[in-house]
Amino acid sequence: MLEITWSGLALEIQTTMWLSITGGDLSPRVNGSKLPMWRPVRVKAGSVLSFQMPITGCRAYLAISGGFQVDPVMDSYSTYIRAGIGGYEGRPLQKGDVLHTRPSNLPLNPNEDSRLDDGDYYAVPWSVSAEDYALHKEQRRVRVLRGRQFEDFDNQSQQHWLGQAYQVTPQSDRMGYRLSGSPLQLISAKEYISEPVSLGTVQVPADGQPIILMADRQTLGGYPKIAQVISVDIPRIAQIPPGGRLLFEEVTLSEAESLYCRRSREMRVMEYMIRLKLKEETGWLSSI
Repeated sequence: MLEITWSGLALEIQTTMWLSITGGDLSPRVNGSKLPMWRPVRVKAGSVLSFQMPITGCRAYLAISGGFQVDPVMDSYSTYIRAGIGGYEGRPLQKGDVLHTRPSNLPLNPNEDSRLDDGDYYAVPWSVSAEDYALHKEQRRVRVLRGRQFEDFDNQSQQHWLGQAYQVTPQSDRMGYRLSGSPLQLISAKEYISEPVSLGTVQVPADGQPIILMADRQTLGGYPKIAQVISVDIPRIAQIPPGGRLLFEEVTLSEAESLYCRRSREMRVMEYMIRLKLKEETGWLSSI
């Protein structure tokens, strides 16, 4: 799978294939024609798939049947750019790169490509609801649990940090989202021993501006932690562009667990329904 941030990517499809695009709407096009998202699409060999400026969100995800031919690093195919490992030569894609694909695990229906006789792609008539998995509002609501050092912050910081809108700064990246707002203050200056952090940990450095740790975060952190973003809201944060705003909302551990279990059930049901629909399209019903 490819993660596309903002715009500018253009790919020449050299083999007719099934693909699907989800995430933020970067106005994907095939040979200039708008390509539907959130569904399987059969694209003809020789077509050019391109992405424009974001309409909603800021990151799109391109998956192809069979996947890309890259070597795993520590059982992962992802790219860690800071360390220069994984993915395609451990770096972002550049003009002229050639991505080889693995054999598709979808058997070819003899009549499948006849649908491409009158166009460059064929999109199935069904899709996943984008509204369930992407945020398109100008101001996002991000739900959090209290962090380990929440009580170390003064009363004003504790009372007001949930009510103010924070802006995502241009210094944000896959390691962390740096926010700008009214500074948060500790009751008294302290030195903290570094301890484990996780995806969604909200740290507060000396300047009082929160940092949300993201996918390429470090494993240890020595800043006080005021909050922890719940798992189901991490994708919401990933779609907020620099300059975008978010509001924190506190929830209980029980509420966070309930939301996580509900999302897990939804994903299992969605996977099952996609398998059934793919069987209708290709006569295929095996593991994805």
